[in-house]
Amino acid sequence: MSFQQRLIAFVHLGKILAEASKAGQARTVGEAYLYNNWFTEESQRNCFAVWADLLTESKLTKWLNKYPIEEKIAPKNIAIIMAGNIPMVGFHDLLCVLLSGNNATVKMSSDDKILIKWIADELIKFDTTFNEKIHFVEDQIKSNFDAVIATGSNNSNRYFEAYFGKYPNILRKNRNSIAIVDGNETEDEMKLLADDIFSNFGLGCRNVSKVFLPNGFAFEKLYENTHKYSEFIHHNKYANNYTYHKAIWLMNTDKFLDNGFLLMKEENEQFSSPLASIYYQYYNNMDEVKSIINQRKNEIQCVVSTENFKNNIPFGSTQTPALNDYADNVDTMKFLTEL
Repeated sequence: MSFQQRLIAFVHLGKILAEASKAGQARTVGEAYLYNNWFTEESQRNCFAVWADLLTESKLTKWLNKYPIEEKIAPKNIAIIMAGNIPMVGFHDLLCVLLSGNNATVKMSSDDKILIKWIADELIKFDTTFNEKIHFVEDQIKSNFDAVIATGSNNSNRYFEAYFGKYPNILRKNRNSIAIVDGNETEDEMKLLADDIFSNFGLGCRNVSKVFLPNGFAFEKLYENTHKYSEFIHHNKYANNYTYHKAIWLMNTDKFLDNGFLLMKEENEQFSSPLASIYYQYYNNMDEVKSIINQRKNEIQCVVSTENFKNNIPFGSTQTPALNDYADNVDTMKFLTEL
């Protein structure tokens, strides 16, 4: 299967996702929601739209031009252990493996089995050669692989290190995203920050879980622009988390703010806030924040800010990464093409 054939297949997939983002694939969307209630119709269709925008011939070609992709006589077998916290979160790894000319042995997350399988089926339907290049496994991956890409929690990463450490690998663990507010943001920027916090219920590593605020910041400016997400409190799983963590903080006599659907707590150490909540930390000047970022850069996925930080991104862009925005800042395509 040539590179051009693979490229054409993914461009075709992009068109299918574009249609699915509007009204198509109602059955698949419904099945995915019934299987995992975090995957609402809106979150799925937003995901489809993001990928439809990326899977164009021009964007794929521009992304891949920097890599020495060769036709492989003997493709490597790459084990992919996927996360499932947000819809199709493991798709980028599958895309990289297949476009690099390798074969994928996929262990799907138990939380995202419908959408990833549907994507694979659409590729196979377009070109049956993919049937030989994508293999799904239900149990632990134990053999027949040359390299590993595994995504999980800090706890599962210890297992990954022990079991896969002797193979070429990319082993990912928990990361969180932060935002830096300087107090001069427009109302539109604050609404975009709300998107960074709430999209996909805040379940993604690119969701903002902690905000750095200038001393004296008026919280009304943040809370007033989150109201479009107030309906989340009617989502059973989200509401359960909100109620649980509120109760814990009340029992611990912790100080926190509450607008009825989002809890905010001052926290100067942790980045990872519980679901349905967000941490905040005050600062006196930007040098303080830059120092924290430099010291803890391996814990951070995204930095959302209008300030000139290294690799910072604008408000509202956490859920629309480019093809070369690699998780944990590890270049997956470089890893695969150099095997």
